[in-house]
Amino acid sequence: MNHYRQGDVFIQQSAIPKDAKPVTVKRIVLADGEVTGHQHAIVADPTICTAYEKDGKIYLHVESPVDLVHEEHAPITLPPGDYVSYIQREYDSLGTRRVAD
Repeated sequence: MNHYRQGDVFIQQSAIPKDAKPVTVKRIVLADGEVTGHQHAIVADPTICTAYEKDGKIYLHVESPVDLVHEEHAPITLPPGDYVSYIQREYDSLGTRRVAD
């Protein structure tokens, strides 16, 4: 599988742009829940999972399996690889908007 979905977060395998900026944190938050305040996050040592940012997108370099966790969803294990994370959008008669989690 080369893509994963958890609530409003979509993750797919992707190369990390060479000019992406490293983000050094132990808790990588991919999305904050607007309604509940819950977070889609990866808690990992930076030697196992490194985050990068470019143009508002979060990229991940995963060395060893890590879990994407959220209080209302089952954890998803990401295998080693490079990924990009998106907030899913939904469409209606008024246009597009971010999916609220």
